[in-house]
Amino acid sequence: MLEKSIKSLNARRLLMAAAGFLLTSASAHAGEADVVAAKYAKAADGTYRFDVTVRHADAGWDHYADKWQVVDADGTVFGERVLAHPHDNEQPFTRSQSGIAIPADVNSVIIRAHDKVHGWGGAELILKFDE
Repeated sequence: MLEKSIKSLNARRLLMAAAGFLLTSASAHAGEADVVAAKYAKAADGTYRFDVTVRHADAGWDHYADKWQVVDADGTVFGERVLAHPHDNEQPFTRSQSGIAIPADVNSVIIRAHDKVHGWGGAELILKFDE
């Protein structure tokens, strides 16, 4: 009888470990956040508005695209949009940020996205200013 209980306990532990692995694995497979489109508009005060489209297989609160940034080639951050919640059922999604100051000598910027598991590293987009 004791041997049967031990086998049953071991089988339950194995099932729980497998379930944990699958949940972790599914979250990791959401991949990195990719910037798939972006546009800008220059305001009368000289600041910029950016409309950025991000694609990420958001998987709930523990793994979602949580921000995007406007940076230069050296990594200087000019602006950031924090994304306050997952977009599980809205992919890709577009969010905007206004009031971003870009120095006059900068003629292009990089738009990059971040997710809670992988950080930075997905597809980035380079925008060149027309002026």
